[in-house]
Amino acid sequence: MIQTAGALWLPFTQMESFAPSSRTFVRGDGNYLFDASGRRIFDAVSSIWTTIHGHCHPAIVEAIARQAARLDHATLLGASHPLAEELATRLTALLKMDRVFFASDGASAVEAALKMALHYWQDHGQPQRTRFVHLVDSYHGDTSGAMSVSDIGVFKARYGAVTFQAYPYDGDPEILLRDDVAAVIVEPIVQAAGGMRIVAPQRYTALREIVPLLIVDEIATGFGRTGVMFAHERLGLQPDIVCAGKGISGGTLALSATVVRDRVYDAFRGAHADMKHFFHGHSYAGNPIACAAALANLEVFETERTLERVVLLAQALREPLDMLAAHPLVREVRYAGLMIGIELSAERIAASGALTPAWRIADALYERGHFTRPIGDVIQLVPPLSSTLEDVKRFLGDLHDVLA
Repeated sequence: MIQTAGALWLPFTQMESFAPSSRTFVRGDGNYLFDASGRRIFDAVSSIWTTIHGHCHPAIVEAIARQAARLDHATLLGASHPLAEELATRLTALLKMDRVFFASDGASAVEAALKMALHYWQDHGQPQRTRFVHLVDSYHGDTSGAMSVSDIGVFKARYGAVTFQAYPYDGDPEILLRDDVAAVIVEPIVQAAGGMRIVAPQRYTALREIVPLLIVDEIATGFGRTGVMFAHERLGLQPDIVCAGKGISGGTLALSATVVRDRVYDAFRGAHADMKHFFHGHSYAGNPIACAAALANLEVFETERTLERVVLLAQALREPLDMLAAHPLVREVRYAGLMIGIELSAERIAASGALTPAWRIADALYERGHFTRPIGDVIQLVPPLSSTLEDVKRFLGDLHDVLA
C-alpha cells in the first residue's frame, strides 16, 4: 500500500494509490508551481481553471494583505461592506446585468441560481415549474442541485438519493416548451469537465427565444478563458442569471457570484411580512479579502491588457495544435481560446503501471516540468492567461516527445 497524505483526503483522488511525494506544491510564482523536491512545474491547468494572471501576482497579493489588515470578514446577512458593493457594481457593469448575490464556490452559485428560478415562478403564479433543462454531457458542480443538472454519470451515479430529475437538451426546442420547466442552464461554448468539449453554436439558437429563464454557467469559461471576458458574449445570449466563480479572484481565494437581471430580483421584493426575500446564504459570502482580490484581478485585466494577450496567444497556437491533432496517438484536439483538450487514442497506449493511459502521459509530463490532470482520455491544457508562447510551446513539444 502506498503511503497516503496523513489525515488529508483529496477530492477526485483514490487515496490508496496517491503518493504525497509525487505532487506536493509548496510555492507559486507566475505561471509556475514549485514542489516539495524543489522542481519548477508549469501549471498547465491553472490549478483547475482558477489562476488567471499567474500565482502570487504582486498587485493581488498587495490587495489581499492591505484588506486583511483593515477588515478580515464581515457578514452579508443583513449587513454590507464597501468591497462587496464595489465588486457588485463592477460585475454588473461587465455583464450588463443588475444585481449580484455572492457565495463561496461555483457549485454554491449554481445552487443559488436554481433556487432563485423556483422562487421566481412561485411568485409569478406558476408553481408547477420545478424542472430544469441542461445540455447533454453537462457539468455544474458536486452539490445536490448542481449534480442534478449535470449529465456525467461517473460524477453522480452513486448519489441519486439526493438529486432530482432534470431534462437533457440536445437541440430539440420541444423540451423548452414544457410547462413544468423553470429554467435552462448551459455552459457557453466549452464543456470543461466533459473534456473541453466544444458545443456546436446552433445548439444555443433556440435559447435566444424559447426559454422561461436562462442560466449561463460561466464558472469555468468566465474571466477571459475563451478570449472574451465571458464566453456567452460570443453566442448572442441574454441570460437572466449568470454564475461566475473560479477566476473571479484571480485564482487566489474562494468566491463566486450569481448575477441576475432585475426581472429575477424583483420577484424577491416586498414587505418583510410577505416572506419573499431569498432564504439562502453562506457564512463567508462576499468575504472582504476575497472581494479585494477580485477587484485587483479586474484591475490587472486592464493594466496588463489580458484579453488581448489571450487572443494573440490563442492565434499563435492554432498551427501547433493542428499539427498535434495529426499525431497517430491523438484522436482529437479541441480548443476555444486557452481552453484546450487533447483527446488521446488511449486504446493504442499502454498504461504501463500508471492509473490509465492518459495518466501515464500526464505523469511523464510532470517529470518534464508540467502539471496537468487528465479528464478520462483527455489531456488538459488550460494555462494561466499570463502564460507565454514559450511556456505553452514547451508543453506541446514535451507532449510530442512523450507520445513518441
